[in-house]
Amino acid sequence: MARYLGPKVKLSRRVGVPVADIPKHTAKRQLTPPGMHGFRGRRLKEYGIRKDEKQKLRYHYGVLEKQFRRYLAEAGRRPGNTGELLLQYLERRLDNVVRRAGFTRTIWAARQMVVHGHVLVNGRKVDRPSFSMSVGDVVSLRPGIHNLARENMESLAGHIVPGWMVLDPSELTAKVAALPTSDQIPFDVNTNLIVELYR
Repeated sequence: MARYLGPKVKLSRRVGVPVADIPKHTAKRQLTPPGMHGFRGRRLKEYGIRKDEKQKLRYHYGVLEKQFRRYLAEAGRRPGNTGELLLQYLERRLDNVVRRAGFTRTIWAARQMVVHGHVLVNGRKVDRPSFSMSVGDVVSLRPGIHNLARENMESLAGHIVPGWMVLDPSELTAKVAALPTSDQIPFDVNTNLIVELYR
Protein backbone atom coordinates (compact mmCIF):
# COMPACT_ATOMS: atom_id res chain seq x y z
CA MET A 1 0.00 0.00 0.00
CA ALA A 2 1.22 3.53 -0.75
CA ARG A 3 1.01 4.97 2.76
CA TYR A 4 3.54 7.62 3.80
CA LEU A 5 5.86 6.07 6.39
CA GLY A 6 8.48 8.82 6.67
CA PRO A 7 8.89 11.52 9.34
CA LYS A 8 5.52 13.15 10.04
CA VAL A 9 6.94 16.56 11.05
CA LYS A 10 8.31 16.83 7.53
CA LEU A 11 4.71 17.04 6.29
CA SER A 12 4.03 20.03 8.56
CA ARG A 13 7.24 21.68 7.40
CA ARG A 14 6.38 21.04 3.75
CA VAL A 15 3.00 22.82 3.85
CA GLY A 16 3.98 25.40 6.48
CA VAL A 17 1.19 24.64 9.00
CA PRO A 18 1.00 22.05 11.81
CA VAL A 19 -0.96 19.02 10.56
CA ALA A 20 -1.15 17.58 14.11
CA ASP A 21 -1.86 19.38 17.41
CA ILE A 22 1.19 18.14 19.28
CA PRO A 23 4.25 20.18 20.32
CA LYS A 24 6.49 18.52 17.75
CA HIS A 25 4.35 19.96 14.95
CA THR A 26 3.29 23.25 16.53
CA ALA A 27 6.83 24.46 17.41
CA LYS A 28 7.47 27.60 15.33
CA ARG A 29 11.07 26.69 14.51
CA GLN A 30 9.89 23.45 12.88
CA LEU A 31 7.82 25.14 10.19
CA THR A 32 10.73 26.06 7.92
CA PRO A 33 10.70 24.11 4.65
CA PRO A 34 12.21 20.59 4.90
CA GLY A 35 15.91 20.07 4.41
CA MET A 36 18.91 21.04 6.50
CA HIS A 37 18.73 24.76 5.77
CA GLY A 38 15.15 24.98 4.52
CA PHE A 39 14.56 25.38 0.80
CA ARG A 40 14.16 29.03 -0.14
CA GLY A 41 12.93 28.78 -3.68
CA ARG A 42 10.91 31.05 -5.89
CA ARG A 43 7.48 32.28 -4.98
CA LEU A 44 4.69 29.78 -5.67
CA LYS A 45 2.56 30.20 -8.76
CA GLU A 46 -1.24 29.80 -8.66
CA TYR A 47 -1.07 26.04 -9.22
CA GLY A 48 1.45 25.63 -6.37
CA ILE A 49 -0.72 27.62 -3.94
CA ARG A 50 -3.78 25.47 -4.74
CA LYS A 51 -1.76 22.25 -4.54
CA ASP A 52 -0.39 23.22 -1.10
CA GLU A 53 -3.92 23.83 0.19
CA LYS A 54 -4.93 20.38 -1.03
CA GLN A 55 -1.87 18.77 0.57
CA LYS A 56 -2.64 20.48 3.90
CA LEU A 57 -6.05 18.83 3.96
CA ARG A 58 -4.73 15.44 2.83
CA TYR A 59 -1.98 15.38 5.46
CA HIS A 60 -4.32 16.58 8.22
CA TYR A 61 -6.77 13.72 7.61
CA GLY A 62 -4.17 11.14 6.56
CA VAL A 63 -5.82 10.19 3.26
CA LEU A 64 -4.23 9.18 -0.03
CA GLU A 65 -4.71 11.08 -3.28
CA LYS A 66 -7.11 8.50 -4.73
CA GLN A 67 -9.30 8.57 -1.60
CA PHE A 68 -9.23 12.37 -1.61
CA ARG A 69 -10.37 12.53 -5.24
CA ARG A 70 -13.19 10.12 -4.43
CA TYR A 71 -14.41 12.34 -1.57
CA LEU A 72 -14.21 15.41 -3.81
CA ALA A 73 -16.15 13.67 -6.61
CA GLU A 74 -18.85 12.61 -4.14
CA ALA A 75 -19.06 16.15 -2.74
CA GLY A 76 -19.35 17.53 -6.29
CA ARG A 77 -22.31 15.25 -7.04
CA ARG A 78 -24.32 16.43 -4.01
CA PRO A 79 -26.28 19.71 -3.98
CA GLY A 80 -24.62 22.41 -1.89
CA ASN A 81 -21.17 23.92 -1.42
CA THR A 82 -18.63 21.36 -2.66
CA GLY A 83 -15.88 22.58 -0.30
CA GLU A 84 -18.07 22.32 2.80
CA LEU A 85 -19.37 18.88 1.79
CA LEU A 86 -15.78 17.70 1.26
CA LEU A 87 -14.87 18.82 4.80
CA GLN A 88 -17.98 17.04 6.13
CA TYR A 89 -16.99 13.75 4.50
CA LEU A 90 -13.45 13.99 5.85
CA GLU A 91 -14.56 15.00 9.36
CA ARG A 92 -16.98 12.08 9.63
CA ARG A 93 -14.31 9.46 8.97
CA LEU A 94 -14.07 7.07 11.93
CA ASP A 95 -10.37 7.69 12.55
CA ASN A 96 -11.01 11.44 12.64
CA VAL A 97 -13.94 11.05 15.07
CA VAL A 98 -11.66 9.07 17.41
CA ARG A 99 -9.05 11.83 17.14
CA ARG A 100 -11.53 14.69 17.67
CA ALA A 101 -12.94 12.91 20.76
CA GLY A 102 -9.43 13.05 22.26
CA PHE A 103 -8.96 9.28 22.58
CA THR A 104 -5.67 9.64 20.63
CA ARG A 105 -3.24 12.48 20.07
CA THR A 106 -2.80 12.22 16.29
CA ILE A 107 -4.66 10.96 13.23
CA TRP A 108 -2.04 8.23 12.77
CA ALA A 109 -2.58 6.90 16.29
CA ALA A 110 -6.36 7.00 15.73
CA ARG A 111 -5.96 5.04 12.52
CA GLN A 112 -3.89 2.41 14.32
CA MET A 113 -6.44 2.14 17.13
CA VAL A 114 -9.23 1.54 14.59
CA VAL A 115 -7.29 -0.96 12.44
CA HIS A 116 -6.30 -2.99 15.50
CA GLY A 117 -9.99 -3.50 16.31
CA HIS A 118 -10.21 -1.44 19.52
CA VAL A 119 -13.07 0.79 18.33
CA LEU A 120 -16.79 -0.07 18.37
CA VAL A 121 -19.51 1.79 16.47
CA ASN A 122 -22.97 1.23 17.95
CA GLY A 123 -21.56 -1.76 19.84
CA ARG A 124 -20.06 -3.50 16.80
CA LYS A 125 -16.36 -3.67 15.92
CA VAL A 126 -15.37 -1.55 12.93
CA ASP A 127 -11.77 -1.78 11.75
CA ARG A 128 -11.95 0.53 8.70
CA PRO A 129 -10.57 4.02 9.35
CA SER A 130 -12.53 5.40 6.39
CA PHE A 131 -15.90 4.25 7.82
CA SER A 132 -18.30 7.18 7.48
CA MET A 133 -20.16 8.08 10.67
CA SER A 134 -23.82 9.12 10.58
CA VAL A 135 -25.77 11.37 12.92
CA GLY A 136 -26.69 9.36 16.03
CA ASP A 137 -23.79 6.88 15.78
CA VAL A 138 -21.94 6.19 19.03
CA VAL A 139 -18.23 5.39 19.18
CA SER A 140 -16.92 3.40 22.15
CA LEU A 141 -13.68 1.60 22.98
CA ARG A 142 -12.92 -1.96 24.02
CA PRO A 143 -12.08 -2.24 27.76
CA GLY A 144 -8.46 -3.25 27.10
CA ILE A 145 -7.63 0.15 25.57
CA HIS A 146 -9.35 2.35 28.20
CA ASN A 147 -6.15 3.10 30.16
CA LEU A 148 -4.33 4.27 27.03
CA ALA A 149 -7.29 6.45 25.99
CA ARG A 150 -7.44 8.06 29.47
CA GLU A 151 -3.69 8.77 29.36
CA ASN A 152 -4.09 10.40 25.96
CA MET A 153 -7.01 12.51 27.21
CA GLU A 154 -4.94 13.68 30.20
CA SER A 155 -2.00 14.59 27.94
CA LEU A 156 -4.39 16.68 25.78
CA ALA A 157 -5.54 18.84 28.70
CA GLY A 158 -6.60 21.82 26.56
CA HIS A 159 -8.37 19.69 23.93
CA ILE A 160 -11.79 21.02 22.90
CA VAL A 161 -14.36 18.56 21.57
CA PRO A 162 -16.15 20.05 18.52
CA GLY A 163 -19.80 21.08 18.86
CA TRP A 164 -21.08 18.38 16.52
CA MET A 165 -19.97 15.64 18.94
CA VAL A 166 -21.07 14.75 22.49
CA LEU A 167 -18.33 13.17 24.61
CA ASP A 168 -18.91 11.11 27.77
CA PRO A 169 -15.45 10.95 29.44
CA SER A 170 -16.55 8.56 32.21
CA GLU A 171 -17.80 5.92 29.75
CA LEU A 172 -15.28 6.84 27.01
CA THR A 173 -17.99 7.17 24.39
CA ALA A 174 -18.56 9.84 21.74
CA LYS A 175 -21.80 10.44 19.88
CA VAL A 176 -22.18 12.21 16.54
CA ALA A 177 -24.95 14.67 17.40
CA ALA A 178 -25.04 16.65 14.13
CA LEU A 179 -23.25 17.10 10.82
CA PRO A 180 -20.05 19.16 11.18
CA THR A 181 -19.96 22.67 9.74
CA SER A 182 -16.87 24.43 8.40
CA ASP A 183 -16.64 26.81 11.39
CA GLN A 184 -16.51 23.81 13.81
CA ILE A 185 -13.42 22.35 12.15
CA PRO A 186 -10.24 23.40 14.01
CA PHE A 187 -8.06 23.50 10.91
CA ASP A 188 -7.72 26.53 8.67
CA VAL A 189 -7.89 25.67 4.97
CA ASN A 190 -9.33 27.38 1.90
CA THR A 191 -11.54 24.76 0.25
CA ASN A 192 -12.35 27.05 -2.71
CA LEU A 193 -8.74 26.79 -3.88
CA ILE A 194 -8.92 22.99 -3.64
CA VAL A 195 -12.11 22.81 -5.71
CA GLU A 196 -10.55 25.14 -8.31
CA LEU A 197 -7.47 22.88 -8.53
CA TYR A 198 -9.56 19.94 -9.77
CA ARG A 199 -11.69 21.91 -12.25
